[in-house]
Amino acid sequence: MNAAPRAAFLDYASLDLGDLDPTPLHAIFGSLECYPATAPDEVITRLQQVEVALVNKVRLDAACFAACPSLKLVLVSATGTNNVDLEAARAHGVTVCNCQGYGTPSVAQHTLMLLLALATRLPDYITDVRAGRWQQARQFCLLDHPITELAGKTLGLLGHGELGSAVARLAEAFGMRVLLGQLPGRPAREGYLPLEDLLPQVDALTLHCPLTDSTRNLINAPQLAAMKPTAFLINTARGGIVNEHALADCLRRGHLAGAATDVLTEEPPRHGNPLLAEDIPRLIITPHSAWGSREARQRIISQLAENVESFLAGAPKRIVC
Repeated sequence: MNAAPRAAFLDYASLDLGDLDPTPLHAIFGSLECYPATAPDEVITRLQQVEVALVNKVRLDAACFAACPSLKLVLVSATGTNNVDLEAARAHGVTVCNCQGYGTPSVAQHTLMLLLALATRLPDYITDVRAGRWQQARQFCLLDHPITELAGKTLGLLGHGELGSAVARLAEAFGMRVLLGQLPGRPAREGYLPLEDLLPQVDALTLHCPLTDSTRNLINAPQLAAMKPTAFLINTARGGIVNEHALADCLRRGHLAGAATDVLTEEPPRHGNPLLAEDIPRLIITPHSAWGSREARQRIISQLAENVESFLAGAPKRIVC
């Protein structure tokens, strides 16, 4: 491949909101075409004359690799690569690299923000003030919704990699005790509790594991029932790890003190979702925005440039296949 390869970013608008510096990318390519978005029937046309494809969520299938013989490198501007047919890439001699660890501070602070919002009943108090209830109160304060302190409480973590470790550090700064849960399908590790032992102990459970066959519906009706009625559930990992129907039913019954999720099984949820029903109490949903700080997205730009440089130098980084 040329020292200054041709490249196309097929869904650049999913990364840059106009607030990033793309100079590191443009500097390394002979030419870089940044398309805001790319429809499925436009993918092959836009990649046939380039050596490098950059994608976030655009799907690259076997037909794409077969029709684009000049393609040598795929850069995914995310960690997950389920939108790329890795077997087809490998068969056509195409290297695939991803980005890693770019969103750790952003997702960690979002996780604690959700937990704090639930513990302090922040959405309820905001709603009350906007509705004029504080203005009509008989005393100086409004304390209609019970507030919980995190200090002295127990946080359970499912997933203790870079992200889970960052969440643990923030939780400990709030005075929480952290327990680690054993994920299914992984070797037993000292200090990690089986799920059935972990869940009854925690005052809050946060998820930071990938969605796999073994973690799909990992938190279902029996697991929710095993948690304390006063506990909180936070999911900033992937939709599908928590069974959404079971969580909706659990919250309606008032079993949990609250739940928050940044992810759903379908994103965007164009066909609806059980958790989007208006009658579910004490539920916070954010639109898969935990990762999206400007700093995190700029780190992606830097990692994409590093991936190209290392590939051209013959020592690729962050190789998926």
